[in-house]
Amino acid sequence: MKGVLLVNLGSPDSPEPKDVKKYLGEFLMDERVIDIPYLLRTLLVKGIILNTRPKKSAKAYKKIWWDEGSPLVVLSKRLLDKVQKLTPTPIALAMRYGNPSIESGLKELHEKGVDEVLLIPLYPQFAMATTETILVLAEEIRKAQFPNMKFRSIPAFYNDEDYVKSLSNSIQRDLNKGHYDYLLFSYHGVPERHIKKSDVTKSHCKIDGSCCNTPSAAHEFCYRHQCYETTKNVAKTLGLEEGKYGTSFQSRLGRDPWLQPYTDATIDGLAQKGIKNLAVVTPAFVSDCLETLEEIGMEAAHSFKENGGENFHTIPCLNDDDQWCEVIAKWINN
Repeated sequence: MKGVLLVNLGSPDSPEPKDVKKYLGEFLMDERVIDIPYLLRTLLVKGIILNTRPKKSAKAYKKIWWDEGSPLVVLSKRLLDKVQKLTPTPIALAMRYGNPSIESGLKELHEKGVDEVLLIPLYPQFAMATTETILVLAEEIRKAQFPNMKFRSIPAFYNDEDYVKSLSNSIQRDLNKGHYDYLLFSYHGVPERHIKKSDVTKSHCKIDGSCCNTPSAAHEFCYRHQCYETTKNVAKTLGLEEGKYGTSFQSRLGRDPWLQPYTDATIDGLAQKGIKNLAVVTPAFVSDCLETLEEIGMEAAHSFKENGGENFHTIPCLNDDDQWCEVIAKWINN
């Protein structure tokens, strides 16, 4: 029997510091998130970050927390409920970090008699710290607890025609609500070394502005290339004018070089250049979360206005958009 496991990033169980600390510990100790030797990672995460960051992050989570719980988890459940109505195939939901866990999701499917699982990491673009870590952990759990299960997974869907249409339509609907001088596509950032580690050719990725536009087998696993392709595909679909949109990367951590241009500097720069009406969309996420609701919707909006901007609009993620749900159901039914 076939079944589907939708997997999203995850969230603390509550916005309280103790739950945030537990969540951050699981997240940051992942070797595909902070990819340094275990002892150094332990020293950095448990010795430094977890002694300072949980309280600050808890305050941020409290700003965006809903009565129903974490926005990301609530929206993911709504997505599952809508998609389930469009397909007879049993679907379970899991988070890479926090609850519900991948283990619990696979157990739920196993108890329904499922022995062939389609894994759908809810990330349009491939990255070590997102898609890869989900697939690796799911396989470890399968081998240990469900050895008779078979796995399949969908590849990064950044260039899937149906996905691009649903994303473009959702953006257009929101843009129709107001006048905007500029549309910024802000993607979650990753360290530059992650891009090079994911390069299957071991030589193509230079992160110099040209390699992403030169055809290569490396692009199948190149997050940077896939982000720029997402922007290009949506801009083409919407007929956006050159110079009226751009791409940036947010949420960097530490001192190592991350993908640029940085979103915070880009937004401040646009305001300083005279852009008064700015819309920001976050296509690395399919569900609104801390990075979209607080980092962009609150912090970036405040900074934009501090630097001379006037109207700042955060375009919601796809969340449980009807057309997006139909796209997932189509993948499942096919």
